[in-house]
Amino acid sequence: MSIHQRLLIIDFGSQVTQLIARRLRELNVYCEIHPYQNVTMQFLRNFAPKAVIFSGGPASVLDPGAPRPPEGVFDLGVPILGICYGQQIMVEMLEGKVESGHGTAEFGRAYVSARTAVALLEGWFHAGDEQVWMSHGDHVSKLPVGFEAVATSPNAPFAVIGNPKMQCWGVQFHPEVHHTPNGARLYQNFVRMAGFTGDWTMGAYREDAIAKIRAEVGDAQVICGLSGGVDSSVAAVLIHEAIGDRLTCVFVDHGLLRQDEAKEVVAMFRDNYNIPLIHADEAELFLGELDGQRDPETKRKIIGRLFIDVFQKYADRIEGAEFLAQGTLYPDVIESVSFSGGPSVTIKSHHNVGGLPEKMGLKLVEPLRELFKDEVRALGRELGLPPSFIGRHPFPGPGLAIRCPGEITRAKLEILRKADAVYIDQIRRHGLYDEIWQAFVAILPVRTVGVMGDGRTYDYACALRAVTSVDGMTADYYPFSHEFLGETATRIINEVKGINRVTYDITSKPPGTIEWE
Repeated sequence: MSIHQRLLIIDFGSQVTQLIARRLRELNVYCEIHPYQNVTMQFLRNFAPKAVIFSGGPASVLDPGAPRPPEGVFDLGVPILGICYGQQIMVEMLEGKVESGHGTAEFGRAYVSARTAVALLEGWFHAGDEQVWMSHGDHVSKLPVGFEAVATSPNAPFAVIGNPKMQCWGVQFHPEVHHTPNGARLYQNFVRMAGFTGDWTMGAYREDAIAKIRAEVGDAQVICGLSGGVDSSVAAVLIHEAIGDRLTCVFVDHGLLRQDEAKEVVAMFRDNYNIPLIHADEAELFLGELDGQRDPETKRKIIGRLFIDVFQKYADRIEGAEFLAQGTLYPDVIESVSFSGGPSVTIKSHHNVGGLPEKMGLKLVEPLRELFKDEVRALGRELGLPPSFIGRHPFPGPGLAIRCPGEITRAKLEILRKADAVYIDQIRRHGLYDEIWQAFVAILPVRTVGVMGDGRTYDYACALRAVTSVDGMTADYYPFSHEFLGETATRIINEVKGINRVTYDITSKPPGTIEWE
């Protein structure tokens, strides 16, 4: 396995720490996020980072026991960049001063003015002050020895600070977010100053992942949960490249798939790859246990448990099967577990996150666990997957169960399938499919009164959902024209018996999630 230049992001709990990683990976810089509790001096010595970034966080450095990195991090002799809380903890640890006081907080858009020309800010201030995104209550009031202020904002006289001799830099704002338009340039400058050459590519990742799979699996057999989506498809092809016919894919038809999904996925995979594939029709099992269930977490946990049971059943039929492969992605892990490892900020359970029960007797292999969705697509192209695989909209493991808020019934699922098929057909007809990250219909747990053919109806309402995104961490609704929405609503109501009202969901993520449950 090749050895890449590595950057360490020490996470202090910011909600946007993952965006720092995204910015760095766009620069072909290999980085890992680790919570501050896990970063000891032994860890630092083993990780051997070429540079370190301190993330933002919700705490105050003035609180007793405030999160902080090990003291020795400043003795590594590598460049360090502190973001927001990260800047403040750097100042505090190096014997500067941080205060909390009225009138110095900044939340939202602010403008930074340059005081000194430094390499960190190269390419900024061409048109005057730079827009940035602030989110801080505490403020730096006194710099440590050797530091200077290189940029200021109205409420942050130390908006950007630096000590070139120590190679330590700090910014009070968040350069990783969209609302700091030139923030990516700041990260580009930082990694260039740190000497990164951009040696982390999908070609390099492919080679490393194959080597890791071979080392992890050895001579064992592997079964892979295949959904037909890009994640599981890429995982399957990657593992097959590593171990060949010792991989068997299991496509679980849980009765919660879209219209004709099972037939299309099985045909698509068998036509393109010579990988052993089991089509497991387990619809009655899943729908039987989900019948009448209303709570979204209960639904997810039932589905997760049954997936395990089904994989176990088929693993028992394959001699030498020791591993279960999954297409788990980084956003799944982030949403399921908080940075501190506790449940306090868990957004929702993912059926493929959290390990396997001991009784199963299988070990997990998850070669995509540290990738974002766009990186998985790039890896798919590197592996030569057909565009029809790579360009498919994401489809969740729990399927239509989480697009059916409230009680799940077979009748509601059939209505939902038909409405979703009409909606996707409309999107394709208008040439919009590739512009949209994900699109689907949710059937709502309410009935509404309507009139059709001079008669009264009392049928379900549905919500159309379509979002644009890069990696699924954030998303915005797609701006369909009113003509498109009107035409689509008319088709659904005319063609799908059981729906008499159509709405369009214009919620972004955050505050919503992409799926409804």
